[in-house]
Amino acid sequence: MTVWTQAGNDLLLSVRLTPGAAKDDLGGGWTDAHGARWLSARVRAVPEKGRANGALIALLSKRLDWPKGAILLESGDTNRLKRLRIIGGGRASARLVALIDTWVEKT
Repeated sequence: MTVWTQAGNDLLLSVRLTPGAAKDDLGGGWTDAHGARWLSARVRAVPEKGRANGALIALLSKRLDWPKGAILLESGDTNRLKRLRIIGGGRASARLVALIDTWVEKT
């Protein structure tokens, strides 16, 4: 299983977020009890008033070189497990998927 799926012209990304971390970082994969894979992400922001979600979107935008406005939180607003939609990511999927897969393999 992968942490991403293609949905038309978009990519859907599954992320397990740890807020309040020492540094912002993406790396490693996590498998839940049902066998679903999640990209591990850490942000310094606290989980108050959407700050951690905003920091996650900013981090992904920077690392993917993708506009912040084209990365949407689909689900998991108040949960560690989040699904994000990368609008138009399907058109650049080879580049984005290669980056994402590299992060998942990182330990």
